[in-house]
Amino acid sequence: MIGYVAVAAIGYVLGTKAGRQRYEQLAGTYRAVTGSPAAKAVIDAGRRKIADRVSPDPSMVELTPIDPGTEVLEPEQMAKKAR
Repeated sequence: MIGYVAVAAIGYVLGTKAGRQRYEQLAGTYRAVTGSPAAKAVIDAGRRKIADRVSPDPSMVELTPIDPGTEVLEPEQMAKKAR
């Protein structure tokens, strides 16, 4: 969704006949929106969520300890299937 908006905005900026003034207005709005702490938090949270989904490393869950010195970890996906 964000990609489509970004592509549309870039296309508009590159194709506009309004000139440099309109470009500066759009660029200023973009900087204001992306520079906001709230927007940065939303963008970072979205990036983390996407990274977690596409990560090749599975999340690990802790299983019942065998003894006090041993911890057994298993990929979360396998733990869900075993239940």
